[in-house]
Amino acid sequence: MSAEAVRDPGLQPERTELSWGRTLLALFAADLLIWRSWAIAATQPAAADPDYVRWAGTATTDYLGVCALAAMVATAVLGLCVLARLRQLRHSSYAPPASLMRWAAAGIIVLGASAVAAIALGR
Repeated sequence: MSAEAVRDPGLQPERTELSWGRTLLALFAADLLIWRSWAIAATQPAAADPDYVRWAGTATTDYLGVCALAAMVATAVLGLCVLARLRQLRHSSYAPPASLMRWAAAGIIVLGASAVAAIALGR
């Protein structure tokens, strides 16, 4: 028997599954905050200079919409990565494949960039 066949993973797969679930929940909350900032920017009334505010407000709303869309796509990609990893953890406790980690890293970077852009565009 090899050392890998005898290895008892203990509760590590369950703890990993719980941590992936918490991470997805936190990312979903960040996604909702970006969508909230977009909704608030879209409903703000015009101020003293209507021409400037109409242009600036529309541009801000459009950019926040792009941020919200990017955050939604990134959250969906991360959700799929979490589901794939949870399915893998039910069968074995091996390390995740590199391709899964690349997709997850890309989703986190896009979601982080969307959050930073939404904060910068916020008022």
